Order: sequence, then structure tokens, then C-alpha cells
Amino acid sequence: MLEIPKTPINVKPLRSLSTLVILEYAVLISFLLYFGRSLFIPLSFSLLISFVLYPICKWLEKKGANRGIAIFISMFLLTIILSGIVFLLFSQVLAFSNEWGSLKAKLWDSIHQMSNFFLDRFGISIERQTNMIKNMENNSASQILQVLSGTASSVSAMLFSLIMIPLFAALILFQRSMLVAVIYRIFSNESKEKIYEILVETIHSYYNFIKGMLLVYLIVGILNSVGLLILGIPHPFLFGFIAAVLTFIPYVGIIIASLLPISVAWITYGSFLYPLGVIIVFTIVQFLEANIIFPFAVSSRLNVNTLVVLVVILAGGIIWGAAGMILFIPFLGIAKLIADRTAGLEALSILLGNGTKQKN
Repeated sequence: MLEIPKTPINVKPLRSLSTLVILEYAVLISFLLYFGRSLFIPLSFSLLISFVLYPICKWLEKKGANRGIAIFISMFLLTIILSGIVFLLFSQVLAFSNEWGSLKAKLWDSIHQMSNFFLDRFGISIERQTNMIKNMENNSASQILQVLSGTASSVSAMLFSLIMIPLFAALILFQRSMLVAVIYRIFSNESKEKIYEILVETIHSYYNFIKGMLLVYLIVGILNSVGLLILGIPHPFLFGFIAAVLTFIPYVGIIIASLLPISVAWITYGSFLYPLGVIIVFTIVQFLEANIIFPFAVSSRLNVNTLVVLVVILAGGIIWGAAGMILFIPFLGIAKLIADRTAGLEALSILLGNGTKQKN
């Protein structure tokens, strides 16, 4: 399956690793990942994409396609899928903007009612409320500038990544034989079969990760849709599955996805209880997705301990932010594969395992 050279290589075998050495390596790697995140994050996404597209490229090459043509076709298919997701995102924004007229009227009515509530209940005059709002606006002006500056920096980094990630992925696929040969030559002649097995199962682990993510989106979409259906929101399955797909954008995706059903609920029923119900439904489902559904579905596919998955998600968020919460999960699966087949890492293998019997 993989193009691995068959020539013997004379390298000293790997020695068993003690717990202290493992901790030293873990600290060193954490520092390298943190300070080198500008390079490692796009490179890791590229590696993930190349592993997912590898079987497609290999199949096309067996059908007689040139390697470059096979890579181009695979990247083109991936671009179509991602473009569809981006289209859903912008359609949400467009549909929300079309409802802005009615929503604005409802918003001013609610503000007027709230203002009268503070006046009647707490005796706060309309003039005082206006001054309080102006003071809040003045105090937040500097914070808005900081947010805009940070947003501009994030957008520039994102645009750079959008260019480099597909380029890295295409180069990894094109030069995969050379890269595999280099990895193979690092290890001893006795470890030849283990390295081959790890490389093959790593690709399978990435596939299992993608399958787990698809299962997560399916479960989240169903839960969102059922919750909106119980509330009586129009088109519950449309809104529910759009919200599920957009959860791949951490934090921001679910907020954007909830705007349209919230506005539709407000306009349809004219009560704040229904938009509040939408928020509650999405909040509960998001909590279940982050703490139960995602760790269970993904960790069961990767044969990794659910507790360790939760820890790795938090560690990934600390080191790489939102990207780390996504990328560190398949990395954990690879670490489990290596620990299962490396002498001296039996304790780590048991720690990462989910209790099922693993092949040594």
C-alpha cells in the first residue's frame, strides 16, 4: 500500500524509554509545538488532508492517472466540499440580513419594554439609562480597537494558511515515497515491519477520525433538529443540520448558525421565550457535543481512552488554540499506535488504551 524501500539499513535499535525520559520528551515537544505553532499548525492540517486524500490518489494512479493529475483531482474534490460549507455559512449571513428589517423593529420594541421595566421597577430614568449606555460605549471603544487589531492579524494568518495548507498537502502527496523512505531509514532493521504497520494504521486512524467526526455531525444535527421541532421552529431539520455542520468552526460556528433560527423564532411568535428556547437547545447540544458525543465517537474510533481525549483537547486548546483541539486527537491516535509497538512504552499504551485488547 505504501511505497517503502526494501533495502536493509544498519541502525542501532531503539532503547527502552523510562518514565522520566518520556516526560522530558513531552515537555520539549510541548515547547516546540507552542513556539513553532505558526509552522506546525498548517503543516499538521496538510498532513491530515494528505492522509485523507491518499487512498483517492492511489486509486486514481492505479487507474492510469499521472500522480500530479491524481493529486489535482483529489484536491479539486476537497475544494468543492469546502466551498459548499462556505456557501452555507454565507447563505446564513445573507438570510439573516434579509430578515433585518423585521428583526430591527422587534429589537427596538424589546429595548423600549426593557427601558420601561427598569423605570417602573428600579426608578431609573430614561435619561440616566441613556447616559449609562453612552458610558459603556466610551469605555468599550479602546477594547473594540484591540479586537479589530487582533481580528486583522487573525485574518491575515488565516489567509496565509489557506494558501500554504493545500500547497503542503499536495507536496506531501507528490513526494510521499521519499518521505516514507526517510522515516523508514531512521529506525533499525529489526523494526522494519513495525514501522510499516504503524504507517499503514496511521492512515486508517485518520480515516477513523474523519468517520467519527461525521458521526458527531449526524448526532448533533439530529439533536438540534429534534429540539427545534419540539419548539415549533419552522424548517427545524434545515437549521439543525446547518448548525451541526458549522460546529467545525469552534465557538464561532454555532453562534453564526443560531442567528437565523433565533430571528425566525422571534419574528414568527413575537415572544422572547422562543428565541431563548433556541439558545437553550443549542447550548445543551453544544455541551453534549463537546463533553460526551465528540470524545466518545472519536475516541471509540481511535481505540483511545475517553478521559485522555478530554485532557488532550484541553492541552491542544492551550498550546494551539482551536486548531489544537481538532488536530491533537488524531495525533493521540498515532501516539497510541507507536506506544503499542514500542518496547518501554507499555505503561503509556495502557494509559491511552480504552480497555480493549491490542495487538503487540
